[in-house]
Amino acid sequence: MSKLFQKSLFKGLVLSASIGIASLYCAPSYANAIESGEGVFAVLASEIALQRGEAGLAYKTYLDLAQDLKDPRLAQRAMEIAVAAGSPKLALQAAQEWESLAKPSDVKPKEALITLYILNQRWSDAVPPAIALLNHQTPAQREQTLFQLQELITKTGNEAQGMSAYYEIVSALKPEPQNPEILYAYAMAAEQSGHTDVMEKTLRQILRKHPNDANSLNALGYSLADRNQNLPEAYKLISKAHEIAPQDAFILDSLGWVNFRLGKNALALSQLQKAFEEKPEADIAAHLGEVLWTMNRPAEAEDIWREGQKLDANNPTLKETLARLKPSWSISDKTAQGSWDGRFAVKITGLTEGQNQGGSGGFTLTQDELKDILEIRSPVGSSLAKITITPSEASLERNGEVVTAIDADTLIQNVLGLPLPARGLSDWLRGQARPGSNASIERNEKGQVSQITQDGWILRYTWSKSSNLEKLTMSRSSNVGSIDIRLVFDNPNE
Repeated sequence: MSKLFQKSLFKGLVLSASIGIASLYCAPSYANAIESGEGVFAVLASEIALQRGEAGLAYKTYLDLAQDLKDPRLAQRAMEIAVAAGSPKLALQAAQEWESLAKPSDVKPKEALITLYILNQRWSDAVPPAIALLNHQTPAQREQTLFQLQELITKTGNEAQGMSAYYEIVSALKPEPQNPEILYAYAMAAEQSGHTDVMEKTLRQILRKHPNDANSLNALGYSLADRNQNLPEAYKLISKAHEIAPQDAFILDSLGWVNFRLGKNALALSQLQKAFEEKPEADIAAHLGEVLWTMNRPAEAEDIWREGQKLDANNPTLKETLARLKPSWSISDKTAQGSWDGRFAVKITGLTEGQNQGGSGGFTLTQDELKDILEIRSPVGSSLAKITITPSEASLERNGEVVTAIDADTLIQNVLGLPLPARGLSDWLRGQARPGSNASIERNEKGQVSQITQDGWILRYTWSKSSNLEKLTMSRSSNVGSIDIRLVFDNPNE
């Protein structure tokens, strides 16, 4: 089994009104929000401003009023305005104020605060209030909240950090959950967080009560096989899972993998080929390619790995396999520094000829570990903006003013009116997919990246004879038409 954290656990689950974003749109009682009458004109003015599209003014008025009058309902309204305006960061600030003003017994602001911490990728901040909330809930309420947290984590785009936070949250609960699906998710979170002992203990706990749970049998067997430990037991566990669910391609993948570990390469190859035919997945491709590589069939292995990268270039199993067996296709984590200078040209072809527009200028991109700094210049060299991008936030500095958002691309579009992709640009210029979102990579016959598809963009690469990036074109379709960007490098970070 390659996909230890099975998405099927979440099918059919939706965030309830108590914790999902839908709950943030409940209508406030304006008539009695300020019983003394103080501030009623400010409230009415804010609602009028909101109707006129001035969400920022309405938000600030409500939040200032909540702080002055110590009324949690006004902070709640400020949060709702920020959510409707698509600003999770401002919504989080209002939710923090709402929670601080509300009664300790009021759980709704706590639920909203946890949700917004997660949506803002502030995982460490989300853990303590989530633990506090769960420890004050009944067992039934706790199960519902844990399922909702699982669903929320899958929507954040950073499942690895989300699962680490989920592991911390569930580990702190007393008594521990008994629902087998929650325990399974906890086991997978433990494995992803590096706590294989906890994962193994939890899966065995499930199997004592549910000995025919195919997912748990498979997960435990695969983990043992992948770590090359206790292979006879791993084979026994996976074989039983395969008997229970013979049509499951992921379990067949596990069976092929444990047979490979046992040295039965021909049998493993047959099983993995069948699994990949039934379920083309990147991690199955990683396993199949490794078996072919071991059998001294490198060309076939590379073809399968190419297919895997087209399916999911960010798959952890595939990335680890390539780093180990095909390092020329991988970018070392130690190279997360560099700078690029160049020029860009943007062309937007609208729905009608009159809508066609474009722009050009220069740029400098500097990367230092997890921080990218992108400076955009006009065609004559004057500075247009400086954008600083981190995993959790983007800020744009222009004319002495700083604007922040969680998404760099949206920030540039809103402030400069240019559909420039800043998020992940340093990764793309190296010929690799940015972490944290689905991506597809295609390679030429030399193994060089020829195309990346990610975040709605199609990137096409042209390399020089010395294997330096010569030209990069980016294109995508949007609600304003098609967008084409051409980058020319003065300094390609050679």
